Amino acid sequence: MKTLKLCIALLMFFLQGRAQNYEEAAVPVYTLPDAFVGLHQQKVSSVHDWENFRRKEILSLFEENVYGKMPRDFDSIRFALSPEDKKAMMGRAQLKEVTITVWRSGKNVKLRLILFIPNRRKRPAPLFLLIDNRGLADIDPTRKVKSGFWPAEMIIDSGYAIAAFQVNDAAPDNKDHYTEGVLQLYPDQVTAPDGMKAIGCWTWAAARVMDYFETDKAIDAYRVFVVGHSRGGKAALWTGATDQRFAMVFSNCSGNTGAALSRRQFGETIKAINTRFPYWFCDNYKKYNDRVDALPVDQHLLLSLIAPRPLYTTNATRDLWADPKGSFLSPTEAEKVYALYNKTSALENNPPGANDPIIRSVLGYHLREGVHDLTAYDWTQFVRFAKYHSRR
Repeated sequence: MKTLKLCIALLMFFLQGRAQNYEEAAVPVYTLPDAFVGLHQQKVSSVHDWENFRRKEILSLFEENVYGKMPRDFDSIRFALSPEDKKAMMGRAQLKEVTITVWRSGKNVKLRLILFIPNRRKRPAPLFLLIDNRGLADIDPTRKVKSGFWPAEMIIDSGYAIAAFQVNDAAPDNKDHYTEGVLQLYPDQVTAPDGMKAIGCWTWAAARVMDYFETDKAIDAYRVFVVGHSRGGKAALWTGATDQRFAMVFSNCSGNTGAALSRRQFGETIKAINTRFPYWFCDNYKKYNDRVDALPVDQHLLLSLIAPRPLYTTNATRDLWADPKGSFLSPTEAEKVYALYNKTSALENNPPGANDPIIRSVLGYHLREGVHDLTAYDWTQFVRFAKYHSRR
């Protein structure tokens, strides 16, 4: 009977053109790229080997084949602050609204940053930065609209600063308009096969926000934690991989080309994401729509690039599109690289039950009951994880 069910599941999988699979029985046999074996079979056995050879190689492979190469050059950057509200949230926080303007070759892009800093602190505040892929209302600076997507009051009351920028400032989340932002500064990226697209632009913007944090004496720039949900979670992981200034990474329900293993072909696939959102990743990525096994990387290697910094990923019980199991297997594979740094993980062989978060670990994880969303429950676990690592 089990054999018959497996055959039926596999048949359905192939009849659907591999576009969508929600059956574990139909997950193909796959082999993941080895974190410790280079493209020319060089072996890695130490932190020195990892940092000076294999990490750089993997980062280049992701740039060339998935997220695109991120340009680092620009002519100048300026931070303009609007009048501050030092008694925001009924006196609990200081509100800063910052316009970050970056110039290159006579053109500029403006990124708007919303920032709340707790007033009752004697030292610079650690900070959660959200890459906001929702509407501006979710990060309302007036607090007339309050959203569980960005529970600023809760974070302030926990002793942390909280900030956000909206992705549309960097690259509108739209296939017809994504070039109307950062890519105006780097027009060659649009046509280059390995040029960054929207998610690369959001990551580039997060780096410019970090440039600002390094100038703000009220912020502990050594303890800035990047957070993202869904496509924003993909960008958060890429941000943590490319910019080691971020001390922790929180990726919520990030799915395919986020935390989920692509080779499992469960839920969203490379082909599905490139078809629906062709402007998110570099053009080279489309070569792997129907040949995922030829991709020289998979997402466990992306998570490995964040080592040895703490990393927290999540899923939701009703979000099968984001492949909860595959998103858990990915950090368990990344444990091997964290072990090089003598960083031990408390992840087990199987995912935890719903609402049973793994906090006391360099690699944290939870499976939340519910749907594809970023909620106050998720943020509560993020704070717990940050506090745990702050005490170590």
